Amino acid sequence: MFISRVLGRGFGRILFAAAKPEASAARAASSMVAHNPLEEFFEADRSKEDDKPVVYGRSWKAAELRLKSWDDLQKLWYVLMKEKNMLMTQRQMLHSQNLRFPNPERIPKVRKSMCRIKHVLTERAIAEPDPRRSAEMKRMINAL
Repeated sequence: MFISRVLGRGFGRILFAAAKPEASAARAASSMVAHNPLEEFFEADRSKEDDKPVVYGRSWKAAELRLKSWDDLQKLWYVLMKEKNMLMTQRQMLHSQNLRFPNPERIPKVRKSMCRIKHVLTERAIAEPDPRRSAEMKRMINAL
């Protein structure tokens, strides 16, 4: 409901109609209904019948992150970045409509997890015996 209220019903069809060739219009119409990239900036709607409050997870602990590989940490970083962008977009949209942002404690959890990922990667860069590789790792971490 929130997404349809913000984006409008035909917004996805209008936005992507020019990008698809005429020959595949039927296939494009069915795929546009299934997924609109702008929907990733908004949380999925919940039905009004669900009276139970949604419980969200905790932030990642540094000890858990130390067990993960460099690639896994990089993937997790981008998942958290996407989550942070979604939460910030939703908060801004609700604020502009004078509505309350539900579960505002989620943003600090995401930020803590991102800070802990940087901390774990920095620990690994400092522990690296090769100074060139260590400097390269530190540059990559600072670019995050």
